[in-house]
Amino acid sequence: MNTAQQATLHEEFDVIVVGGGPGGSTAATLVAKHGHRVLLLEKETFPRYQIGESLLPATVHGICRLLDVQEDMEKAGFMVKRGGSFRWGTNPVPWNFLFALAPELSGPTSYAYQVERMKFDDILLRNAAKHGVDVRENSPVSEVVEDEERVRGVRYTDPEGRVHEVAARYVIDASGNKTRISRHAGGERVYSEFFKNLALFGYFEGGKRLPGADRGNILCAAFDEGWIWYIPLSETLTSVGAVISRNRASDIQGTPEEQEKALLGFIDRCDIVRDHLSEATRVTEGTYGELRVRKDYSYANTRFWRPGMALVGDAACFIDPVFSTGVHLATYAGLLAARSINSVLADGISEERAFGEFEGRYRREYGVFYEFLSAFYDMQGSEENYFWKAKKVTAFDSSDLEAFVTLVGGVASRERALTDSAALAERFASSSKALSDAVAATGSMQTESGERMNHLFGAKVVGDVMQEMNEIQRRGVLGTATKESPLLPDGLVPGADGLSWAEPAAG
Repeated sequence: MNTAQQATLHEEFDVIVVGGGPGGSTAATLVAKHGHRVLLLEKETFPRYQIGESLLPATVHGICRLLDVQEDMEKAGFMVKRGGSFRWGTNPVPWNFLFALAPELSGPTSYAYQVERMKFDDILLRNAAKHGVDVRENSPVSEVVEDEERVRGVRYTDPEGRVHEVAARYVIDASGNKTRISRHAGGERVYSEFFKNLALFGYFEGGKRLPGADRGNILCAAFDEGWIWYIPLSETLTSVGAVISRNRASDIQGTPEEQEKALLGFIDRCDIVRDHLSEATRVTEGTYGELRVRKDYSYANTRFWRPGMALVGDAACFIDPVFSTGVHLATYAGLLAARSINSVLADGISEERAFGEFEGRYRREYGVFYEFLSAFYDMQGSEENYFWKAKKVTAFDSSDLEAFVTLVGGVASRERALTDSAALAERFASSSKALSDAVAATGSMQTESGERMNHLFGAKVVGDVMQEMNEIQRRGVLGTATKESPLLPDGLVPGADGLSWAEPAAG
């Protein structure tokens, strides 16, 4: 170690955020907006590549409004996304899931965006700096400073190789699925026994678009060994990824030539995607020229916080890419963490109560999406291949259920059904049937503006998923006029500006 590396520089902030992705930038900005000193440490230099390109309306119209970044989003010219189009389930005809028919999402906020993450993440990071966050890129965190009572700071290395020790009341780990510090929150990462998948993905130029107003929709299409995402990022660029069982890992982890052969093989077996790419060319140069693999991406930590530290985004949990939940869960967790920190630093609410609300709401959101996605996988009619057999929720044995209960929080979620295997299997089977019936009643994607979408939004499992997203979006539209009830028993409600917690009004 040289002299420069041995030097340790000491600083102090109210909050340190590790990681400059959407979850980290959201938390940092919303804490800084309350006047607190925030340091954000990012190991890379932005803009940088990232997967997870499809947003939900709650992020665009709720979180982005709270961040004051909507104008930048509109200027970026991202592809408008009205919903999702699916070739999924027993119906061979593609069907739509549109945002427009959700009660809270009708009107001008009934869309989201497909985004190139290197552009979207850069917008959020620069916005954090504009709000007073001290953003330091190319500054990897090497250690967490802690004692038995709480986490008290971090050590990081700056671009010149100097080691810094920074103290803070709170450290937020938003450093992604490859986090090296999440264990300091006191829990462990538990991988899903249900979503044991791999993704192989790349980019194509010249792919076809869905007709009419659906041209910006994400297309998810099942085939015999899994499913394929088809995300239109611009008028010409498309993100395409195949999700298959982890048991097929040997098929996609060879040379680049073997990976390309595997991806093209999966596409060839999926009629609708094969047709959409019939005149397209795979991108082979630049940022999008590499074929990439992601594995073991469904997990949750057993704890999301301890005194002095909180986990947000992929550092805490991730489910599955099929319904674009990654950025939503990350930015939602960033909002929840900011509310909790702002409340404690204002001496208004105890740390235990504020972060109990953070973890309770975060696990609830993870849990309802987990149930929804499990039901979604379960409604796929083809069960001849291992991939789809493995996705049958009701085929869980007790050990799988035990892992699942741990994943979604078990007792912490206060859901009695999650501690009872038989009740859970029955509940999920019911969710799957309700979702499947609603899809059948909705009909094909060719219906006018999805006028039968009320069937989908009437399904309880869909309503549960939409509940909190609608509240976030409504707050973005109505601002301080928004009144919310506690989401959790004996829980807190958002404060007037949406950036802290408050006790619910009596009566």
